[in-house]
Amino acid sequence: MDPVSHPYRRYVALGDSFTEGVGDVDPARPNQVRGWADRVAEVLGRAAADFGYANLAIRGRKLGPIVAEQLEHALAMEPDLVTLYGGANDILRPSVDVDDLGTMLDDAVARLRATGARVLVWTPFDPGGSATYKLLRGRFALYAEHVRETADRHGADVVDFWRLREYRDWGYWDEDRMHMAAPGHQRMAIEVLDTLGLDHDLVPLAPISRQVPSRREAWQQNADWMRTSAAPWVKRRLTGTSSGDGLSPRFPELTRI
Repeated sequence: MDPVSHPYRRYVALGDSFTEGVGDVDPARPNQVRGWADRVAEVLGRAAADFGYANLAIRGRKLGPIVAEQLEHALAMEPDLVTLYGGANDILRPSVDVDDLGTMLDDAVARLRATGARVLVWTPFDPGGSATYKLLRGRFALYAEHVRETADRHGADVVDFWRLREYRDWGYWDEDRMHMAAPGHQRMAIEVLDTLGLDHDLVPLAPISRQVPSRREAWQQNADWMRTSAAPWVKRRLTGTSSGDGLSPRFPELTRI
């Protein structure tokens, strides 16, 4: 498919590991990840020689630091397209005021929309199919409603992750069960481009094939996950550290990829 013209020349992506691209490994890229935002920027860049893309997202960031560290930088680049994903790292904490989180998101979207930029936001994914995360389903559902209300109020677009049921297939996810793998990032790039109303040539990648384990294999897999993913995550929460400590944004200024 030939590149399709579009009105966007300066795209800035804000957020945490979801937008940074964690789980979509690419050793040749900054922080050794690619992600859905890169995939979207590649499509947009093919249709506009003067297109620029910045990705300010850093893994582990809660919504407050995303706004404090990334928003002003983004505004200074005068983007005409902005994507903002945040809040999941807050919701996973032992305690969080989801209403305050919604207010913080609303304020950020209001500032972005006041510039005339088109803004995309996400509801969180519905964790109902996860034995680990479904205990927090009420928090995620409440935050999803805040996201939808903010989008309605300010004229932003919503990628409704909550309703993308194919993501209940673990083949879209990395082995850490927290981040999307390459098929998940590709599917999300398609959803973003479709939400923007742009024709594109991206096609879904087949979910990673994972055989149904025996009871013994499942026990071993769960034990390995606890040791390699869950325990380090809990340790970071207890010590006040983040997986993004010491990392810089992958593309801090507008560039072509």
